[in-house]
Amino acid sequence: MPYYLYIARDKTGKRITGREEALNSEELAARLQAQELIVINIIPEIEKTVKTTSPVRSRFIHQHKRITSGDLVLFCQQLHTLLEAGVTILQSLKIIAKQVSSARLNKIIYEIISNMEKGMSLHEAMAEYPDVFSELWLNLIESGEASGNLVEVLKRLSSYLERNAQFQRKVISSLMYPAILLMVGIFALLFLNIKIIPVFAELFKSFNVQLPLLTRILIFVSTIIKKYSIFIFAALVIFIFLLRKVLRTKEARKRWEEILFKLPLAGVFFRSLIIERFSSNMATLLESGVPVLYALEISERSIVNLVAADIIREIKNEVRGGKSLSIPMEKTGFFEPMVVQMVAVGEEIGELPNMFKRINSFYQEYIDTFLTRFTTLFEPLMLIILGGIIGLMVVGIFLPLFQITQIR
Repeated sequence: MPYYLYIARDKTGKRITGREEALNSEELAARLQAQELIVINIIPEIEKTVKTTSPVRSRFIHQHKRITSGDLVLFCQQLHTLLEAGVTILQSLKIIAKQVSSARLNKIIYEIISNMEKGMSLHEAMAEYPDVFSELWLNLIESGEASGNLVEVLKRLSSYLERNAQFQRKVISSLMYPAILLMVGIFALLFLNIKIIPVFAELFKSFNVQLPLLTRILIFVSTIIKKYSIFIFAALVIFIFLLRKVLRTKEARKRWEEILFKLPLAGVFFRSLIIERFSSNMATLLESGVPVLYALEISERSIVNLVAADIIREIKNEVRGGKSLSIPMEKTGFFEPMVVQMVAVGEEIGELPNMFKRINSFYQEYIDTFLTRFTTLFEPLMLIILGGIIGLMVVGIFLPLFQITQIR
């Protein structure tokens, strides 16, 4: 039978923790209640001695090696729950380490425990893994440890991570169908050019007639694709590799981002994504008690877009000089008047975190609506374009047959 760690209180309010074997959590809860204990939490415990050859139990541990956003969300939620129930940080981390699905996260948690036992604080131990725990993680946890309000900070952080994970899943799922439709269309066109048109090209040679211009163009394109497909594919791979290498340089990447922001429709979308992330970061940081200037500095380091990072740096420098937040935000021209006005009102009434929350909610809804409309319009537009191209190819194939029929 599995073991469970339980947290309960007796009639006097004294906290009692323990570890017992039970068929399930319900049975253990009933057993504790029979002892006149108030059950706070029951957490299943996975034994270290579980053999990986057991197909029933091994599927609950180390299901993958990498660390996903879902792993981090669950880690933060579990840590918050255990600390809120009165379990110490080290004990909480030991409990969580036994249950994580990621093998790498399991290793990192045990290393964090080891570093904390040597005298490090939680945020210092986490700072050893900057590729896993972002600036936002580290600064919020440092703030929580310094203020003695780590439980509340972890609650806000887990809420932030969960919102972001849900939003990212929504964006990815919205773009998935157009991407699949585009790929299917490309493969259909390649199949026609590589397999179908060459068959008709051989047939037309035996007719010994002058082929229409459209048919000659189709045969020429098909011949090029079939004959040089390996070279075309290699050139495409090399181009993508070189483009990625060039975009790793700061100047080229900034130039590319500036071009994206100037695009008629996509520019608005990318700008909205940046503002959504910035407002989400600021709302979480300010709500956790981080000063505005420090929150701007963390947001600057957290934003992956270089153009946006430069804009936030400009705002931070002017705020450091004594200006209110809304004035440099308006001066940059990056933020819409509605955003600037809401920030100005938030500063006046002392509700800046809530205003950033409202801004974030607005932009999440806006992006969601944008993607819904995009996918709704993309499907018929893609079908029309593909239908037109395939129809043109079919006409080009059958035109010589019609000509031969008319001659005879």
